Amino acid sequence: MEPYRIKAVEPIPFPSRGDREQALTRSGYNLFRVPSAQVTIDLLTDSGTGSMSAAQWAAMMIGDEAYACSTSYERFDAVLRGITGFPEIMPVHQGRAAERVVFSTLLGPGDIVVSNTHFDTTRAHVEATGSQALDLPSPEAADLDSDHPFKGNIDLGALTDLLAGPDGHRVKAVVMTVTNNGGGGQPVSLENLRRVRAVCDEHGLVFLLDASRFAENSWLVLQRERGHGYREPVEVARATFDLADVFWASLKKDGLANIGGVIGVRDDPELARRFRQRVILDEGFSTYGGLAGRDLEALAQGLSEVTDPRYLADRADTARWFADSLHKAGVPVVRPAGCHAVYVRAGEILPHIPAHRFPGHAWSCALYLEGGIRAVEFGSLLLGSGGGSAPHELVRLALPRRVYTRSHLEYVVDTAVAVGRIADELPGYRIVGDSPALRHFTAVLEPAPHAG
Repeated sequence: MEPYRIKAVEPIPFPSRGDREQALTRSGYNLFRVPSAQVTIDLLTDSGTGSMSAAQWAAMMIGDEAYACSTSYERFDAVLRGITGFPEIMPVHQGRAAERVVFSTLLGPGDIVVSNTHFDTTRAHVEATGSQALDLPSPEAADLDSDHPFKGNIDLGALTDLLAGPDGHRVKAVVMTVTNNGGGGQPVSLENLRRVRAVCDEHGLVFLLDASRFAENSWLVLQRERGHGYREPVEVARATFDLADVFWASLKKDGLANIGGVIGVRDDPELARRFRQRVILDEGFSTYGGLAGRDLEALAQGLSEVTDPRYLADRADTARWFADSLHKAGVPVVRPAGCHAVYVRAGEILPHIPAHRFPGHAWSCALYLEGGIRAVEFGSLLLGSGGGSAPHELVRLALPRRVYTRSHLEYVVDTAVAVGRIADELPGYRIVGDSPALRHFTAVLEPAPHAG
């Protein structure tokens, strides 16, 4: 059972089929633009959408709103130093703000950054500097059915070959995202991270860690990697952070709060100074980073709660149960499940829709029309903005933390099954209004019944 009890509730909307049809049409068939009042179950993202604990709400009441060096910052700083071991901690308002600071400082035109899989905002910030974002996912990630425990790993052989090749001198950093959101929410092993550290040391590269879901990755390491079963999640987290030169995190995930992010620097005071100056320029003074004191208090408390084994066990068990339920009902998913989301293999459900007509988006729209459920496409709409296609046409069903019960998710399963019954009738989509970066957020689309 869930390791908490519910003491505040919020009614959820139940728009009619006609209301949903109107909302989708008015949004330009883009679920990011659908009003939340027209959404029954919102699985668009796990970022900033969770429920805070009673202790977090209480902590907000003692927020120190001093502009500089508040007591709330001191608590935030102390908690993160304790978890990460990093001496330099800088709050920012969210993860993509951290990415902007890090990449605009470290990179220049022609550089290459390698990752297990760049997330959409990470790639956008790398490319904004004139650099190239290169994904080297592990070979095991290609098999969506295999039970390989760490499909989020980077391909170390491909990384070594790249560094030995003609473009090796252009590689400036390796980004390891834990868990690997762009790669199906899959975890990364400590062994893989240690070997990345060794490669970075050998070639003088900066090891960058996107630690937005560090606690969830730590729990999956405990469950799946030999030699760690006796440890606590916070110990695995510390072992992970110990390998990185720089980390950042969107604390809207494992910070268990609705806003916030952080940058950490280990052994480079000059780099920390440059980051801090950029934070002051873009975010606000470096001890508040665009956040109110009450936000820093909520984050400090959330970070103190997120490594609780009971919480993490429930989170992982819910994702596994949800994935298994969809699979047993005939809805193909990426297996094994991670923690923060279940990824539906929409391309296999809709083989008549080609990649350039976005089968994942078609399935997402159908899920919304059928049951008011909002999800996000993780296929060629999100990942193929350069004109290419994604390796897999997926839909992410993200799980907000401590928000939905299993009966809510049973409703999602039933709705997904209903969509499957009409799969052959679903149209693809074409873009009629685009943006140069992160197009999936704002694109306007329309049905394209005759795929081609």
